[in-house]
Amino acid sequence: MNFEQSFTQQQNQVQKMAMTQQLQQSIQMLQYNQEDLLTFLNQKALGNPLIEITSPQERPAEKLSAADYASTIPHNRDDEELNFMNQIPDTYLSLFEYLTEQIHLTMRETYLRELVLWLTEYLDTNGYLTISLEEAAQLTQAQELQLLDALTLLQQLEPAGVGARNLQECLLLQIERDETAPNMAYLLLEEEFELFATRKWKEITRKLDISLNEIQIISDFVQTLSPYPGALFNGETEQYLKPDLFVKIESDDLKVISIKTGLPVISFQKDYYHDMMQVKDQDVTKFMKDKYAEYEWLKRSLVQRGDTILRVGTAIVEKQKSFFLMPEHPIQPLTLKDIALELDIHESTVSRSVNGKYLETAFGVFELKHFFTNALNLTKTNQSPTTEDPATVSAEQVKQKLTELIETENKQKPLSDQKLVDLLTAEGVEISRRTIAKYRDALFIPPSSKRKRFE
Repeated sequence: MNFEQSFTQQQNQVQKMAMTQQLQQSIQMLQYNQEDLLTFLNQKALGNPLIEITSPQERPAEKLSAADYASTIPHNRDDEELNFMNQIPDTYLSLFEYLTEQIHLTMRETYLRELVLWLTEYLDTNGYLTISLEEAAQLTQAQELQLLDALTLLQQLEPAGVGARNLQECLLLQIERDETAPNMAYLLLEEEFELFATRKWKEITRKLDISLNEIQIISDFVQTLSPYPGALFNGETEQYLKPDLFVKIESDDLKVISIKTGLPVISFQKDYYHDMMQVKDQDVTKFMKDKYAEYEWLKRSLVQRGDTILRVGTAIVEKQKSFFLMPEHPIQPLTLKDIALELDIHESTVSRSVNGKYLETAFGVFELKHFFTNALNLTKTNQSPTTEDPATVSAEQVKQKLTELIETENKQKPLSDQKLVDLLTAEGVEISRRTIAKYRDALFIPPSSKRKRFE
């Protein structure tokens, strides 16, 4: 047996791209929305004395160049002022502050008022009480009857329904104050809430001697009540959209314009740089050169980010012309890959360019990823067997058709999911019942059992 070992040396050329820190950060900058971009740039400015970042809110009007104004966009002056004002959050009170203000204005300084104030600290953001009266009695050493009186006072404050311990009590508190409430509404929800919620209405008719039509009227009224009375005071939910692009429509011509006014401005501290370069110290000189290079890179990356978003947005608008020109605003099948091939860029670049970026139109503001939807096969009943490529229809078009079918259905005999499948199949759209249910949920349309009306 031959146990000889042979050693050979071979040289191979391999091409490999190193992901530098600057390249990673350029990718991140494309992914960021305007708020995240401002945060990122401010962090960079903390470590670079040559950079000053000015946020849009800090930029005085007289120092803005004409190119920075949204006047390049076809709004009238009133619209510009309105758009600007819409981005300024209103000052608001929290639910706790709003209730505390009412308590001090309407109640005398007594022990009972102190208990009411104490209970407000145990309300969640939706206005519900999160502690039982028994637990409250142990913590405060107050009698449960005193705490019940305090809770009653709390529940008389605005908004109606605050201080409730469950959904049933929340709705009852609102019904109690509403003079327009149907006569039997309070009694029905007080005595048969579970049957009402599970739509076992025929059983309620026997118990309360009430007709299905009357229950339907009560149900319609209950839909106008708020299950979360404190949610209006949750200031953290306030968000203000800042569009990145605008679509200008002239006849059948579409033009996409980049909006600059919402972007932060990066400025170079020229005087400081020149002063520091006069210092005869190699370390200082090297530090200044490095920071100047970082400034130049940031400036180029910002321009590249804007150009990429504009290119992607323009390609999307071109593919979705019917959405902007037709009154029905139909969305055609479109994927990230379609745009990537069109622009000769990677799909991940398209994904980063559309996520969190918004397009303003004359009829609303839309996130760029809103225009991407998968295509479904559409098999026409009169299609020739030799036809190679079946027609396609977008998921959005199916949702639109689904909405139309449900809006025009007989409300006494609403269409089941299977019946909707049959109707769409008859029109040449092959779709499963499970997909119908998924689309219906996405459209916030309840199942047929919940849509049935008794009139």
